[in-house]
Amino acid sequence: MGSDLNVMIGGEAGQGVQSLGFILAKSLARGGYHVFADQDYESRIRGGHNFFRVRVSDRQIAALTEEVDILIAMNKESLDLHLGKLMEDGVAIFDEEATKDYGPARGLFGLPLERLARERAGDRLMSNSVALGAALGLVRYGLEILDKVLAEHFKGEVAQANILAARAGYDYIREKFKGNFNKQFRSLGQAKRMLLNGNEALALGAVAAGCKFVAAYPMTPATTILEYLAGKAEETGMVVVQPEDEIAAINMIIGAAFAGARAMTCTSGGGFCLMVEGLGLAGITETPVVIVNSQRSGPGIGLPTRTEQGDLEFVLHAAHGEFPRAVLAPATVEDVFYLTAKAFNLAEKYQTPVIILTDQYIGSSYATVERFDLSKITIERGQLLSEDEAARLGQYKRYQFTESGVSPRALPLYKNTLVVADSDEHNEEGHPIEDAETRTKMMLKRLRKLEGIRREIGQPRFYGSPQAELTLVGWGSTYGALKEAVDMLQAQQIGANLLHLNELWPFPAEAVSSVLGKSRQSLAVENNATGQLARLIRRETGLKVSGTILKFDGRPFSPAGIVREAKKEVVHGKAG
Repeated sequence: MGSDLNVMIGGEAGQGVQSLGFILAKSLARGGYHVFADQDYESRIRGGHNFFRVRVSDRQIAALTEEVDILIAMNKESLDLHLGKLMEDGVAIFDEEATKDYGPARGLFGLPLERLARERAGDRLMSNSVALGAALGLVRYGLEILDKVLAEHFKGEVAQANILAARAGYDYIREKFKGNFNKQFRSLGQAKRMLLNGNEALALGAVAAGCKFVAAYPMTPATTILEYLAGKAEETGMVVVQPEDEIAAINMIIGAAFAGARAMTCTSGGGFCLMVEGLGLAGITETPVVIVNSQRSGPGIGLPTRTEQGDLEFVLHAAHGEFPRAVLAPATVEDVFYLTAKAFNLAEKYQTPVIILTDQYIGSSYATVERFDLSKITIERGQLLSEDEAARLGQYKRYQFTESGVSPRALPLYKNTLVVADSDEHNEEGHPIEDAETRTKMMLKRLRKLEGIRREIGQPRFYGSPQAELTLVGWGSTYGALKEAVDMLQAQQIGANLLHLNELWPFPAEAVSSVLGKSRQSLAVENNATGQLARLIRRETGLKVSGTILKFDGRPFSPAGIVREAKKEVVHGKAG
């Protein structure tokens, strides 16, 4: 049995490419396999070329390959664009009656997708299920699991028709295919793993953290977080609101958090731009909010459905003036869940905004993950006083000077306690001031929180041999591709390791310095054009990475692509 299978489904919007890919991924995950999948789609409702990639393995995976074993081409354009990605012994499945420009050639297997859908299921629109059945027939994967997944996905008579369509494709390829395709993927048995994308994991992390209020304006690629939570609002007791714009969204969560609810908003870079004034308001009023910036290609509208890591420096310095914040950048789908829960704790313990930097790639990519361990989730509300505790203080000072910078926090509806907040600079009671001495003391009070947050920032991940001469450095969603690239470099006798950050601010300078200080050559690998992490490392540690591998075409890194570029840099470094 083969240990790795790579499938690409291509077509135009409206042909069910996303549904087909998800059902394939879910069916193989149910059979005990590890799955990683992503989708590439244009910002159109109909038309435009879309594709969905699924990688399946009997070992844990967190990235995609460039070549594919099976190409399911739902139109001629998909063959034109992707046939060159087919492995030497790969197979392209397409509708031979709708695509007549391709004659017999290596790897091509045409079958009458639409005709089989009409004959067996009564509807040509079910041709994608015929193709799905054919792909599973090619790898000899039993249809029992697929039948169950189709029944869950479509329901009733529509589900039964899709099951018939899938069986038609399965039977056809088992009877007609005479080529040499050796990869077989029989079920390994029912698995306990979940198949989730990053946005779903983030939404679940917010629920686990006790989030009770979400306000967000739809903006790709963060929209599905809002949609998922809206669908679970009644079940979780969460209030989910779509206001008129992003400015309203951040001000609403500031109000909710001020009143005592754990509150979150989610957006992308353009929406975050509109939230920046509100971010400053949260900073000076010391209101704990969580803001998700799911990055996409910019500036302006940019590439709305593509990925990028272009907002790191932006979120570190967004809003005028200086105030503490934390910035987290999850590395995997599993990481998204746990870091989201941590974000709420940091926000309330230090009464400050916390920004979660995800991106289109991690947000829309699916991965099999073990069941989340809820015993790891604690709810820490910091210096939040009960009503009785606040009343016993006598004269309550919302912004009391403390050694940690964190003041006791009372809620505005407590009896016998006056809570005053103001967006002007203020004294300990919250009333506006103008004098230099109080201003200086209040600024230093807020900034002292950074030391506490710094102690809670997790250490960067390190992977590989400490003695390796080449260190790859990355952050956020690049982790899976970088980890596999290290393995590939090691297999090619190039000593490499990985330093990867998922908790970026306050910056873990000491940990980064201890690794890079021992490295002969280091390469920062980032989905942006300017090497923002590389610059941050130089600023915070004084160390300069040897070079950068930058990709900013809206597409994620592949392990093979990183290896190609790293080898060029290694050769250049040795020559130099």
